[in-house]
Amino acid sequence: MRGFGVRLLFLGPAGVLALLFFLLPVALTLLLSLTDLSTVTFSRPRFVGLANYLELFRDPFLPLILGNTLKYVALTLAFNVLMGLFLALSTSLLPERLGDAFRALWLLPRITAPVVYVLIWQGIAAVAPYGLLSQVTGVSVNWIQQYPWAAVVLANGFVGASLGMLLFSAAIKAIPPELFRAAAVDGAGLGATVRHVVLPLLRWPVLFVTTYQTLSLLTSFEYILLLTDGGPGFYTTEVWALHAYHLAFSNYYGNARFGLGAAMAAILVLVGLLVSLLYLRLFNFRRLLEVPRIEVD
Repeated sequence: MRGFGVRLLFLGPAGVLALLFFLLPVALTLLLSLTDLSTVTFSRPRFVGLANYLELFRDPFLPLILGNTLKYVALTLAFNVLMGLFLALSTSLLPERLGDAFRALWLLPRITAPVVYVLIWQGIAAVAPYGLLSQVTGVSVNWIQQYPWAAVVLANGFVGASLGMLLFSAAIKAIPPELFRAAAVDGAGLGATVRHVVLPLLRWPVLFVTTYQTLSLLTSFEYILLLTDGGPGFYTTEVWALHAYHLAFSNYYGNARFGLGAAMAAILVLVGLLVSLLYLRLFNFRRLLEVPRIEVD
């Protein structure tokens, strides 16, 4: 009983936070998705059951939005994880102060306000004589309008890669030096050391970064909203989370449909849970948590 009280003391605050900021919002979202709440019916919302979900699945543009979401998540996730791993490996080879300075510089986009960050991108991608890319390449186009997906992926990628860079760098520094010396004695070069020593020991950080970034990308849309607002054109870069925002708060027809937007958000919650379970299965989560069979002092 005493042990249970100690556990409750330490886990209680985290449990309260999870209840208030995760479980309760999810429950309210599910409840809201079963109503027709909108700016028109705000004073007298009605319970409509699964009507919002049925309307969503009858939307002829839903496959396009779903395809955009999968494209956005896949491309940005690959950039985030691979670039973060590359930055961690490359900076670990530099002198410590130089590596720390480079990582600090790469963190600037993450700590910059999104509006300011996007304004910098718009300045770089503007037409000549204002845009840096147009001046360097000699091609006067709006690069964001011309290549919207490249702009969306890179703008998100430069921010997202910083998380992987920090976690992978810390994990690399935690690897016992004896393993590197043993690899050198065996004649392993840099590539073999990275492949057979570093990467196997980064399995847990890679799992965390991949899962976290996937869930984050499924629900994030601020940079897409500021860069393209789902365009250019009709739903060119409109992703699921952005479409839910447009339905609930920024509808083109003036009627903000909170219930319909909540239905899209509820589907995202379910997708996030399924993706998490898939990653835990793929990375063999149980084996990662096993107690080491051999301890060497």
